[in-house]
Amino acid sequence: MLLYGAQVWKGVLNSSCYKDKLVRIHRLINIKIARAYRSVLNEAVCVITGLMPINIKIEEATKYYTISKDEGTLYDREMDIKNWIHLAKHITIIKGQDDSTYYIQAYTDCSKNDAGVGSGIAVFTGGNLKTTLRYRLNKWCTNNQAKQMAILKALEYVLQLNEEKKKQP
Repeated sequence: MLLYGAQVWKGVLNSSCYKDKLVRIHRLINIKIARAYRSVLNEAVCVITGLMPINIKIEEATKYYTISKDEGTLYDREMDIKNWIHLAKHITIIKGQDDSTYYIQAYTDCSKNDAGVGSGIAVFTGGNLKTTLRYRLNKWCTNNQAKQMAILKALEYVLQLNEEKKKQP
């Protein structure tokens, strides 16, 4: 609540009386969270609770707002989901060295967000896309677990390709 509209009223932090009021309010909140004595220093209470000092938090919120909403910048502009660029459409395969003997190449990626956790695999044979595989994991899985599962599934798929190749006459 202390940050509400900070972009508008940030200039009052130049006045020490307003800055002191904000710090006092934030200090009381930190003391309640940490269940500390009132004699504990403000900086110490911020460290104990893991909360950033309010004046630094206000600066951060103001800079983020300026970067994301300002007309003159190209960073983090709001746009509809349908206009988002998917990175897979802009990937170019760079040829390796001429003496490269790798026929099968597998690329993995994963992500975790509020919608869930997922892994993706793209398998290339001879420089051509063979298949793409997608896996949805439990929402409690970590990003590292998703990466490990993607690598495991890619290796299983490559082994399966090798087995099929051996069975062909």
